Amino acid sequence: MRILIIEDEKPAVEHLIECFANIDETIKIIASTGSVKESIKWLQENSLPDVILMDIQLSDGLSFNIFDAVKIECPVIFITAYDTYLTQAFEFNSIDYLLKPIDEVKLAAAVKKYKALQNYFVNNYSSLFEYLNNQNKKKSRIIVRKGLEFQTIKIEDIAYFFTEHKIVFVVDKNNKKFLAENNTLTELEEELDNNLFFRANRKYIVNANYITRFKPVDKSKISVELNVAVNEEIIVSQENAASFKKWINEI
Repeated sequence: MRILIIEDEKPAVEHLIECFANIDETIKIIASTGSVKESIKWLQENSLPDVILMDIQLSDGLSFNIFDAVKIECPVIFITAYDTYLTQAFEFNSIDYLLKPIDEVKLAAAVKKYKALQNYFVNNYSSLFEYLNNQNKKKSRIIVRKGLEFQTIKIEDIAYFFTEHKIVFVVDKNNKKFLAENNTLTELEEELDNNLFFRANRKYIVNANYITRFKPVDKSKISVELNVAVNEEIIVSQENAASFKKWINEI
């Protein structure tokens, strides 16, 4: 397996190289680049690796900008110190998203995932990327309405969705409420990244980044508190309680 590392911190590069050596001796690090500009130049002048390990925040900007300049047709494992870019990352050939400091076990799992996908598609990369795009393409923005005006909101800035009288509303991180355009909660549930959002009950979908605490109520139900105002208590239904605990434990 040939890997290109795009990372601007030398100690992080050295740590990754050491991890890969421990994971699989046949893995070859063919190069490492430390900026958007350097990465674009390398990709323009060399054949693609099997996998790119890509830090999101580089010395001269976000690595997402590389995709605007170069057509990348190989899987990407994103690494970052923050989970802010999770939704965006899965728009770019991503097969995994690892948080720093990189854990060797999780890195090994990402390599295993790549090999499993490679074997499944028998090296048919066009089918592989069609699969990745269909599976990982989630909404990064949503159209909302405020009065007579329309605007878009970044998905990660939405604290929760709720429905009232069959109308879906969006509440952002600043506690501003908008009317969602042409969506039901069920449709949104299918389009949203389930690593970030959870369908608490028939009325609410909540964003993990805005959950401050939760507690058991009425034996099998769970009360969820957000760091933005909500007009009523958000209760995870008995049917969803076990799934919620599993979800919150894995994110």
